[in-house]
Amino acid sequence: MINRRHLRIKVLQALYAFFQEENSDFVKAEKQLLANVERIIDLYIYLMLSFNEVKLFAEARIEESRNKLRPTPEDLNPNRKFVDNRIFAIIDELPDLRRESEKRKINWNTDVKREIFRKIFLAGRESESYTLFMNNGEDSFEDDKAFAVAFFKEAIANSSHLLTFFEEENINWIDDIDLMCAMVIKTIKTFKENPETEAPNALLSFYTEDKEEIEFMKSLFRKSITDYDNNLILIDDLAKNWELDRIAKMDLILMSMAITEMMAFPTIPVNVSLNEYIEISKYYSTPKSNTFINGILDKAIAQLMQEGKINKEGRGLVNTKMNISN
Repeated sequence: MINRRHLRIKVLQALYAFFQEENSDFVKAEKQLLANVERIIDLYIYLMLSFNEVKLFAEARIEESRNKLRPTPEDLNPNRKFVDNRIFAIIDELPDLRRESEKRKINWNTDVKREIFRKIFLAGRESESYTLFMNNGEDSFEDDKAFAVAFFKEAIANSSHLLTFFEEENINWIDDIDLMCAMVIKTIKTFKENPETEAPNALLSFYTEDKEEIEFMKSLFRKSITDYDNNLILIDDLAKNWELDRIAKMDLILMSMAITEMMAFPTIPVNVSLNEYIEISKYYSTPKSNTFINGILDKAIAQLMQEGKINKEGRGLVNTKMNISN
């Protein structure tokens, strides 16, 4: 499932693009935001399909060795533990993976793309985890699962060739890759050896059944645009000795988003919103900006609470006493 921090980052990026353009089209910007989030799922599908591509290359090498003019005993009786990995077979047979890849027209079916997996396999074959797996004498579902996770982490997720491809395919995927790799690993860990007697093996769901996450993101995007000018007035008042044109645009948008969320979402505790935006600022602002943002939001919370503009209910009432010195 896509977490809310990642959705906040997507909104931040969309707002930055929106406010960079003159006469920005709100409807078009929101559609682009939703499309960008949907494309994160494309990245997940690409990563899940990568296992079968590595397996196909490994099988082709086995066949080539068997058909040599003078094959060795090892060529004729190869160690098939890698290609027969049960997790690889499960992934290859997932109905929802096939359905999503066809619907989204996602595949690795070009020579250029498949060259990536030749390099991934050859590099992965040199790893310690590969050597141990191929020679440990074990034959179990859990051993296959542990290796699939280790191989993904070492050979696939950290492949510079794969990262280059993703960056060229969609520049925003660089921000998404860690989250999607974590989802792939989580997916593998949910697989069961006997799904007939348990829940069937499947891809992870990206959203709750009522798609609450999408509604949160759309509402945050819309309200952040509506509130932006008023929030800038507040920030300008609180940023003593700092004129707005001296503050980075990204920092202004991030602080405005935080203020909007704290006022407009009564069920989200203030300290949750504050901590989320401080964490995001660590990646999208300079260290000095991070401290500045923390200080401005600290003052904004105190003033807005005093003015009765921050009102919480339900879950939003939890931990209203905050430690904001982080």
